[in-house]
Amino acid sequence: MNNCSFSVAMSVYYKDNAVFFDRALQSITERQTVKPTEIVLVCDGLLNEQLDAVIDKYRKQYPVFKILRLKDNRGLGNALKLAVENASNEIIARMDSDDISVSDRFEQQLKFFSNHPEVDIVGGNITEFIGVETNIVGKRIVPTKDSEIKEYMKKRCAFNHMSVMYKKSAIRAVGGYLDWFWNEDYYLWIRMQLNGAVFANTGTVLVNVRVGEEMYQRRGGSTYFKSEKKLQDYMLKHKMINKITYVNNVGKRFVVQMLLTNRVRGWVFRKFARSD
Repeated sequence: MNNCSFSVAMSVYYKDNAVFFDRALQSITERQTVKPTEIVLVCDGLLNEQLDAVIDKYRKQYPVFKILRLKDNRGLGNALKLAVENASNEIIARMDSDDISVSDRFEQQLKFFSNHPEVDIVGGNITEFIGVETNIVGKRIVPTKDSEIKEYMKKRCAFNHMSVMYKKSAIRAVGGYLDWFWNEDYYLWIRMQLNGAVFANTGTVLVNVRVGEEMYQRRGGSTYFKSEKKLQDYMLKHKMINKITYVNNVGKRFVVQMLLTNRVRGWVFRKFARSD
């Protein structure tokens, strides 16, 4: 698998922590058993000196970097669309700017594609930590088989975005990433499912995700609810879900995102959306 060419799509913006960004890049370069042949890094607006210094450091060490700089911050969906369009390889892995990929993540996913050439996207489970990497506070486990994933997608996103590796052709076939508040990934997977894409997850942990104390709490409010409701509207319109599922999905989201306090919402996410 060492000879398989693949790209990594990343985005960074000025609010990112330079130390965390450095660790994320380390995890996909020197710490990987199979290293990427290209890393497409979109600088989403002007960066600070600390972030630019990290980029310069890794670009000197690894000539595989392709740096794309946007004058203004355009959001993750737009940044990733640009990254995918500029990737040189058919196989592309996603990576966030503050998470940590396990050392054999890419090796696992490339082997999966080799063994299952019909698959268009393969993700995996994640662990979540606060502070030090060993302080694991949660784990998000997602279904592994295509049929299970597509059934799960009717209620919740069935991929951990920062863990996925996909085929560029399958992404472009549905128009690529599109800007959608907090849900550019879920919207993309929905369109891929409607287009007949084949899904899979490895069943193993691929990424250790850095979360803050407020991470579970902030996923609420009217803007977030409207974004989620629009996705449900889209799925209903395209007959991906029926009216009963639609009402259940919207009702649950309204309660959690609009009626609960931040503290209670955080507890609900930890209790029901994650495994400790």
